[in-house]
Amino acid sequence: MNKPQFIVHDSVDSVGVAVQEIKAGETAEGWIMSDDSTITIVAKNDIPLGHKIALKDVSVGESVIKYDVPIGKVVAPITKGDHVHIHNLKTARW
Repeated sequence: MNKPQFIVHDSVDSVGVAVQEIKAGETAEGWIMSDDSTITIVAKNDIPLGHKIALKDVSVGESVIKYDVPIGKVVAPITKGDHVHIHNLKTARW
């Protein structure tokens, strides 16, 4: 694999973090740290550096998992390849 475009911390995570900008329609390659495997996802939206990309569909009211920990609740439907940010995720912090 070339340099990954996003990193997934744990194999159970539902999002990865972009380590470079990903353009809509691009097939992005990711690295799953917990088991040293790779994954590819077609981005449905532009994913800015440091933002999250959905690894699977997540319904409204469900939790988004990152670091094998729930980080927030979905407030608008998320599908695989979507940009995950404040428009569709409410943080678990507040």
